[in-house]
Amino acid sequence: MLQVKSYNIILCGLLLLAAGCKKTDEPQQPLTPVTLQCTQPAFLKQGDKVALISPSYFTPMENVEKTADLLRSWGLEPVVGPNVGKVVDGKYAGTVAERVSDIRWAMSAPDIKAILCNRGGYGTIQLINELTFDELSATPKWLIGFSDICTLHGLMSRAGVMSIHGTMSSFMAADGTDANSTMLRDLLLGKVPRYELPAHEQNITGKATGVLVGGNICTFVPNIGTQADATLSKDIILFIEEIGESMHNIDRQLNILMLNGVLDRCKGIILGEFTDCGTEFTYPNVEAMLRPYFLKYNIPVLCGFPAGHGDINLPLVMGAPVTIDVRADGATLQFNIDGEQQTVRTADITPHAMPAAVRMVLAGKRQN
Repeated sequence: MLQVKSYNIILCGLLLLAAGCKKTDEPQQPLTPVTLQCTQPAFLKQGDKVALISPSYFTPMENVEKTADLLRSWGLEPVVGPNVGKVVDGKYAGTVAERVSDIRWAMSAPDIKAILCNRGGYGTIQLINELTFDELSATPKWLIGFSDICTLHGLMSRAGVMSIHGTMSSFMAADGTDANSTMLRDLLLGKVPRYELPAHEQNITGKATGVLVGGNICTFVPNIGTQADATLSKDIILFIEEIGESMHNIDRQLNILMLNGVLDRCKGIILGEFTDCGTEFTYPNVEAMLRPYFLKYNIPVLCGFPAGHGDINLPLVMGAPVTIDVRADGATLQFNIDGEQQTVRTADITPHAMPAAVRMVLAGKRQN
């Protein structure tokens, strides 16, 4: 009997070893690029409700209340998420479950027509596997934010819904009359910007059409291979911006994109603001460091677009088909979507200065 038991134990061990070897020998299945076709949510009208939620770091209620007043002045009705105001572990705007709950509430409520995020910072990567494409696309509505909210933009694009990379409560509360806020208002109410930009010495000329994806590079690059990875798409126009990072870390993130084949799928590149970023190399700016990489791909590159963490953060429609035309004398960015086209000359916009330390804190780059 002892010999039979020993034989069975040995046999089971061999079978498990064989099964393990077989699994190890199987080749990894490559991820298949998708084609993004995103629905455009309806523009807002007077009296529509806008949800205010905090998917990342917490925002002082004073900022939320000021933003609510601003939305009322636009003729919209703000509705504050049930968990807004909570603080967990000193930074997060609630537990993962609470933050996901507010997103689900805002997405599913039929009378909510847009969702404004209060702040970025960090935390949306924790939510990726908690949300499904079906619940994000069931009732298409505008989701607005930037910085850490770029994870949610990736999820929305993959779910098939356009969203807005734009200013948030933490910034809107400071003034509300700045171009970042007023242009967001105009876009929500149906005026689609057609941007005209001055020439930039690091531009690469050319014309291209594709679907706009990307955002804060240190936010969206870690999402590669997840369901929030909108770069896993064909024919994209990739937008990149950053704040408070070293040049070598920005270079690292770009190399990760290249190693994962993202630039092979790009029709063009838009470089936004690189605010308070490092100067450890002798490049005159981040754009000069990145330009040699882009030259290998023979695609147009539009540099200096005023969006990101700088004083000017103009709205961009993520998941939308866009056309960039980069010439020696300047460039244009056009959204090929429904709405009243409004020409915006970015050189004519006067920035409302925000102290660098404040920008860094709101971005989550420094401790409060």
